[in-house]
Amino acid sequence: MTAAETAAAATAGPVRAALVILLTLVGSFFLVVGTIGLLRFPNVYNRMHATSKATTLGAASIALAATVYYLPNGDGLMALVTVVFLFLTAPTGAHMISQAAQRMGVPFLDGVTWPRQPTSVDADGADGTDADAARGDD
Repeated sequence: MTAAETAAAATAGPVRAALVILLTLVGSFFLVVGTIGLLRFPNVYNRMHATSKATTLGAASIALAATVYYLPNGDGLMALVTVVFLFLTAPTGAHMISQAAQRMGVPFLDGVTWPRQPTSVDADGADGTDADAARGDD
């Protein structure tokens, strides 16, 4: 970090300081809620949902606080790249964990099922459901 960046970060105005504090508190709140969800929820699907959502929002808020503090150059730009990386990877990771758990046969809670999977599609694109028959796509 250059001397100008250090001086700019050290002389943050009251509005910028308040925004950094607010974003840090919001991020910390979401991370604590995600941790509580990880400890309290009953199965892998619920735990995965709680941690992926809370981690994305919590870590992104803290990274945005760093962007506000350091301004969008140097370390602030790296924090923005971190936010983009989080928003691209956390949902993908959660989806992959969910699919792996389903393929391993990890059960849902009572009364919850996977959505109905489409049947095999024949050559003309009709999948044999009642909606195709109602449209006259026989």
